[in-house]
Amino acid sequence: MIDTPQIVQTAVQSTAIIRVTVPRAEIQQVMGPGLDELMATLRAQGIVPAGSWFTHHLRMDPATFDFEIGVPVTEPVAAAGRVTNGQLPAATVARDDLPRPYEGLPSAWAEFNAWIAAEGRTAGPSLWQTYVTDPAANPDPTTWLTELTRPLAS
Repeated sequence: MIDTPQIVQTAVQSTAIIRVTVPRAEIQQVMGPGLDELMATLRAQGIVPAGSWFTHHLRMDPATFDFEIGVPVTEPVAAAGRVTNGQLPAATVARDDLPRPYEGLPSAWAEFNAWIAAEGRTAGPSLWQTYVTDPAANPDPTTWLTELTRPLAS
């Protein structure tokens, strides 16, 4: 169950990212290694993330995930391997916090998208999930918090 969504305006956020396009079934195999690669590159360059890591899904195809694994940064990253600079856009978005394990994300997104439609809004083609709780630091999945963000087309 979603919490209390809000409509807010976001500012442009500079990010360091790895872009990944994989069949939906492969997302669990690429997520951890991609995040490890991103963080290792930032450490090697002496860059400290300016916030929690996220996934920015660029288009919503049920069979293929086309997304970025990223972290906000306050300085540009030197492109290395798959790591490059990116940004989260300035936009009017619907946003909500989801306190639950990651397995609850698909049903939460369905409920969240229904809330957007009930508000008379149209969801844009992308979305992002910010993983506020670090599972490595807090292994209890019932305490994890994920922030859902969906830009609005209208």
